[in-house]
This record gives sequence, C-alpha cells and structure tokens, in this order.
Amino acid sequence: MNTTLSFSILLLLVQFLQVFFAPSVPGHRNAASPSNDTIAYHLEYLGLPLKGKENCVEQINQALQDIRGDSPKILVFKTGTYHFYPEGCEQRNYFESNTTDRNPRICALLFEGIKNLVIEGNGSTLIFHGQMQPFTFDNCENITLRNIQIDWENPLTAQVRVADAGEHHLDLNIDQKQYSYKIIDGKIVFNGKDWENEWKGTMEFDGEGRYVVPQTGDNGCLGKGWQDYQAESIIPGLIRLNHTFERKPAVGNFLVMRHSERIHSGIFIQQSKNVTLQNVILYHAAGLGVLAQFSENLTFDGYKPIPNPAKNRYFGGGDDGIQISNCKGQVTITSCEFAGLMDDPVNVHGTSVQVTEILSDKKLKCKFMHHQSEGLYWGHPGDKIGLIENRTMKTFAFAEVEQFEALNQREFLLTFTDALPKELEVEDALENLTWAPDVSVKNSHFKSCRARGLLVSTPGKVVIENNIFESSGSAILIAGDANNWFESGAVKDVTISNNTFTDLCNTSPYQFCEGIISIYPEIPELTKNTLCFHRNIRITGNQFNPFDYPVLFARSVDGITFSNNTLTRSHRFEAYHHRRFTFTFEGCKNIIINGNNYVGEILGKNLLLNKTDRNELQVQNQENLKIEQL
Repeated sequence: MNTTLSFSILLLLVQFLQVFFAPSVPGHRNAASPSNDTIAYHLEYLGLPLKGKENCVEQINQALQDIRGDSPKILVFKTGTYHFYPEGCEQRNYFESNTTDRNPRICALLFEGIKNLVIEGNGSTLIFHGQMQPFTFDNCENITLRNIQIDWENPLTAQVRVADAGEHHLDLNIDQKQYSYKIIDGKIVFNGKDWENEWKGTMEFDGEGRYVVPQTGDNGCLGKGWQDYQAESIIPGLIRLNHTFERKPAVGNFLVMRHSERIHSGIFIQQSKNVTLQNVILYHAAGLGVLAQFSENLTFDGYKPIPNPAKNRYFGGGDDGIQISNCKGQVTITSCEFAGLMDDPVNVHGTSVQVTEILSDKKLKCKFMHHQSEGLYWGHPGDKIGLIENRTMKTFAFAEVEQFEALNQREFLLTFTDALPKELEVEDALENLTWAPDVSVKNSHFKSCRARGLLVSTPGKVVIENNIFESSGSAILIAGDANNWFESGAVKDVTISNNTFTDLCNTSPYQFCEGIISIYPEIPELTKNTLCFHRNIRITGNQFNPFDYPVLFARSVDGITFSNNTLTRSHRFEAYHHRRFTFTFEGCKNIIINGNNYVGEILGKNLLLNKTDRNELQVQNQENLKIEQL
C-alpha cells in the first residue's frame, strides 16, 4: 500500500475534523460570543446547505451524533435554505398532548438527552415536505433555538380566493403549486406524496384586513350543509363549487381550507428544562405550533407563528401557537406575534384524570378522559395531587404520589404515600398541582386567529401586561374543568394590566367566549353557596374598545377586581352576542368595580349578578351602572 497516499488521506481527515469541531471565532456573524470552552459545529463544513431541494436529513443526522456531552456547544447553520423529507428521518413513538395519536412521529431534527446547546440559525429557512415534526427536544436541558424560519414546501392546509359568489355557486382561485389537489366524485381532495385528504373545514379571512370575518367562527362561513357541494374545474387554478350555500363569503376574501390531521407539532418539547426559543418564525405546522409537556422553565422571545407574507398566506404556524401542557417553573412569553392560527395562540393548562376504581386506601385506578391526552406519564414520585369533586369542582383534599404505573395508554395506577380521604368517590377527578407553572405574557401581539387569544389555567402566578389583543373570540379565557376537555388549573393569582383589547376581539362565537375577558370554569352544579373555583384576579389599567355588550364574564371567582380601565365604544361592527350585559358575575364573591372610564355610548353599561349576593359587590359611585340580580 502507498504509505504516502495513506498519510495524505489521514492528514486531510484530521484537518476536516479540526475545522468542523473548531471553537467559535469571536465576532463570527450572528454568533453570540460563546465562552472559550464552547465547541462550535459548523454545518457548512458538511456541505450544507445543499443545492436545490435535496434532502438534508443525512448530513444533519451525522452532525447530531457528535453533540453529546455536558460541555457548552453551538450548532451553526450557514445562512441559506434547507430541505427536509421524511426519508432518512428518525422515528419515535410520542404521546403528544392535544394531538391525534398516530405513531410513530417522523422527527426531522431530533435532540435526545442533549445539554447546553445553542442552535444558531443565522436567519436560515428550513423547508419541510409532508407530515413530519421539524424540531423535537426530548429530555434536554439548557437549549436555545434562535434566528430560524420554519415552513413547508406544500402546506398541509390550503387557501383559496373567492372569485365569484353566485346564487348557486362559488368560484375559487387556487395556487396549484402550493396546494396540490384533484377532484374525485365532485369533492376536492388535497394530495401529496403518499397522502390524500378531503376538505374538512373552512375559515374566512378578510382579504384586506387579514382578520377572521365577524360572526363566522365556529358557526361556519358557508353555513350548514356546505359539504353537499359538487366541484368542477373551470380552468387550471379556478374551481367552481355548485351548491346553494346558506351563507356566501365575500368576493376578494380568502377561505382557509383545513384538510389534514393534527398529528405533529412544529416544535415538540418533552421532559426538558430551560428551553428558549428566540426569533423563531413558524410559518406553518399542521398541528400545534409549539407543544411543551412535562417540562420546566420555558422562554419564548420574539417567537412568531404567523402567515408567510412572501407567499401571500392567510394561515399561520399551526393550530395553537404555543401549547403548555403540564409544565412547571417559569413560562415567559415576550415580544411574540400570533396571526392566522386555526386555534388559540397560547394555551397553558394541566390535565385532569378521572378515578375509575378505588383499589385500597392508598391506591387508585385512573384514566385519561380525552383521547388527545392519552399516554402521558402523568404522575411522578413526590408530585402533589389535588382531589376534585367533579360536580362542584371543589378540591377537597391533597395527596402525594408514591408510584405511577401505566396499564395501557388510557389507564394507569396511582399509589400514594398516605391514606386517601374516605369521601373520595369513583368519577371524582385528580389534578397534578406540581406541574403547574408561573406565567408571564408581555409585549406581545395577539392578532386575529380562529378562536380565543390567551388561555391560562394554572395555580401559579400569572402576569399579562402590555399586550395587544385582536382575537376573533375572547381575548383571554380562564377556564378549567373535569367534565369535558379535562384541562385543569384553578388560578390563584392573576394580574391583567395595561393591555389593549381592540374592537376585533370577540367578533365571532366560539366555545366559552362570553366576554372580551371570559372566566368560565365548567361547574355542573353551581350555586351561590358553591366554593369558588378561581381566586384573586385583577384587571386594571387596560384599554377596551367594545362594539358589543359583553366585556367581562366571570364565573365562580373569589376576589375579582375591575379597576382604572377605559372602555371606548366602537361602531365598526354590529352587535350580535346573546349576552346583553357589560359585566356578568355568576357565583362570585368579593367583586370590586371602581375607577373605570366609559367613553361613548357603551352598550348596556350594566351589570348582572347571577347566583351572587348583592353584598359581594362593591362599585365606586355605582359608575352609573345599571345593576340587575337573578
């Protein structure tokens, strides 16, 4: 063998490794001046980005194999466009909260057990093809993902422009390059490689304002029976729907056509700690934008699940923009933007489970009650559990977990350290109080999306301030239940201050949207003597611009203050809501209304007490409010 040639090859290999694993150079563009012991992995030395639309999965997997260990490290993308296909991706079985169970998940960039890593995108765009999960962080710690954009070549949601709306037809313009489809037996079927999905649901967005058209929402923008249409192709890119639609969308508006299952997240975070998303733009995901479950200390700084303006899209980055399910520590959301989502921009909650069998004084058999919460590792040794009587939603005792044992993906056994109270009954619910975070939401813009704006159900400290809300449903929903969605979390300390609620808020009906701010726990047996579910909610110094009656609806709250807010009447839209009171309090105690300013002819300017004693209400000089009591 030629020893000189062998030595040359070996020398080249050493030089390659020295370059690929070279320490970061101070002043490297968009790098964050890592410490001297930080190891930098530059993907450009693996030949990335590739030319054209070649699959980058193989090279990415090669790089990810080398970033183990506890030392600080930075994975650096050279600015460019990177394409990812299912072929070659790692696959894992994950039970993902609020997501359809279809395993295995296809994981494009999979990080397992990684610590002390910065992923520097340098403004790169990552393009995905088909059903896949772009980023997965499983059992990771001290992770930052920053300066990166995520999109799909052919989205798993479609949109069309209304070209004509006749008495018996709709004509729709469609971009066939983005949204591949065919017509089968008169029905529109969207397709891609190895998949076909029939059109399932529709949202209408104003063509100029890019907001959900008022009074559509879950009532539907095409009316009942719209699925009876018969489609035909007029010319390429123009579809005619033959049908007498109960409601016709406006010409020039855009219809977002939903067709895919919610079977992946844009970014999935599980059993991880100290994870930060910074300047991440998510232009699309067929499921949740970000899903974090059983994780601790999460920061979203400049995160934007929004429509891609370069492609004139009206749908944004997924269903929920951020779903925080059973997490703890501090969740910080700051300087974020949400638009065009098919569900709530932010949803923070726990998961209630039901007791199905009492096996002993320390052991219970339980089950997940919602099909999209199955399979979670729900209890950990030392977790504090609240025991809930499900009809009144009263937490009547607490317990500590000793052991969790999964029987199958829906049922499990819980063993507790001490004997359980005798009043516990089958069909009562359990809530994990350990996995309940403090939440801070500041300086963010909640633009028009399909449903509500911010859902927050956690007993931790909650601060919501200096945000702009334009959500088509309630801007803020504080819910909690153990009978329907089984999303738990009675609040104990909430401050809502210095926010602006525009007249786009609550323009369409959705579940639980009883006011611009709606506090709506599901309590089957609510009376004036029922123990209040939520506590200590302060709404102060905000600007409301209502066009309709309901501003605040509160159910089962002990200690709620609405003070020093300004309400300015808007005439932009017609009132439609069934609730005809500015303020409604049901089963509440210790209510304070004072120092508020009413500008213009506020509709109603009244207050309803239902299952609430008059002596529970303090109103400064009555504020000229008309007060009624049921």
